Amino acid sequence: MNTVQPQSDSCLPWAGSALFGAAMGGAAWSLTVWARAYCDAGYDPGGRFELNLLLPLLVGGEALVGLLARALGKRLVPSVPRAVRAALPTLLVVAATVGLAWWFFASRGTLDGYPGDSGLCPAGNVPPRWPDWIPV
Repeated sequence: MNTVQPQSDSCLPWAGSALFGAAMGGAAWSLTVWARAYCDAGYDPGGRFELNLLLPLLVGGEALVGLLARALGKRLVPSVPRAVRAALPTLLVVAATVGLAWWFFASRGTLDGYPGDSGLCPAGNVPPRWPDWIPV
């Protein structure tokens, strides 16, 4: 079977890094909106305006972080062992974008101490369905 392999100068990995970052930004934003709406903490008209204002910034910022992580990975490739060389840029993209999305949810999605009206969440405004093994 003849399959097309991306060349070293291909733009496919770069586009994939940017798209993965943008997807992580969208996922973090959706999770933040869900948490605020469920706990009714910071989901007043001003809070919704803030979240809508942050959506393009978060998606674009995560795409940029994905590209920067790929560039850093490509720069570090010559200095790492051969076994890690192929996976390093991808691992850096995943770690950087997931880390930024996690930080965004923890800082903007769970407003600690904000008075929530729903009565469904504790004082930390972390929804009860949130897994305990993922700290926020």
